[in-house]
Amino acid sequence: MTEKKNLLASGHKACPGCTVPLCVNKVLEATGKNVIAVTATGCLETFTSLINYSSWEVPWITPLFENAPSVAGGIAAALEAKDGNKAGTKVVAFGGDGSTYDIGIGSLSGMLERNDNVIYICYDNEAYMNTGVQRSSGTPYGATTTTSPQGDASPGNLKYKKNMPEIAREHGIRYVATATVSDPKDLKKKVEKAMELNGAAYIHVLTPCNLGWGFPSEKAIEMARDTVNAGLFPIFEYVDGELVSSKKIKKIPVKDVLFRQKRYKHLKSAEYENIVNEIQAIADRNIEKYHL
Repeated sequence: MTEKKNLLASGHKACPGCTVPLCVNKVLEATGKNVIAVTATGCLETFTSLINYSSWEVPWITPLFENAPSVAGGIAAALEAKDGNKAGTKVVAFGGDGSTYDIGIGSLSGMLERNDNVIYICYDNEAYMNTGVQRSSGTPYGATTTTSPQGDASPGNLKYKKNMPEIAREHGIRYVATATVSDPKDLKKKVEKAMELNGAAYIHVLTPCNLGWGFPSEKAIEMARDTVNAGLFPIFEYVDGELVSSKKIKKIPVKDVLFRQKRYKHLKSAEYENIVNEIQAIADRNIEKYHL
């Protein structure tokens, strides 16, 4: 174990307690070196690629914010055109919730619809963390961000989080799954499953951000685990459009998770009880839908 080399090298500039490197290292552990990585603009691209430095121990390219899936699909097509991809090189694209849900959703939809031979990993920290914690369409209902702040006119974000895994599934691809950094074995296993398939795969990973969510940096894994157990981030997988597995949870009230995060601190006030009740209803619907 002491001789094992991570394919995302240490020494990068991620914030203390950041969970994105944990996600990426586990993905690359599953793929091995025979992979080409593509990253959209975001936290991952920023902290791994300072001028004259790179943390990537595999071939890596970073295009524009909006077109990482298109570039990844192009690389996969080039490998196939060259020699039928005899080496079996896999292409893995990484995007945060900003590029996945919003800025790059068009090129992602095209990649999925074409069924390009790419594994797409969404590392979801539920806001534009790299540029100042602005709201994305992956930001949960009731959370406060710098562009959806709680105040006299608003209780925070009043939009519901887009269900990107289900949107991916509707494209008819063979494999869609969710995972979290609090269960790295499950994440690795799902990437390995995606590696076995030819065509597009989509894996959505919860990567809590202590800066944007507002919790102590050493609590990141605990926060991910409790978010799952509250039913707020269901863990499941679809194969050929069918739900084949879901993670049974130790159900806990959503307020036990929300009230430990600064982005939800305003919800402790009695005037926002209806917001907390609605978030609990969202979790309950997830539990019912995915048989948690």
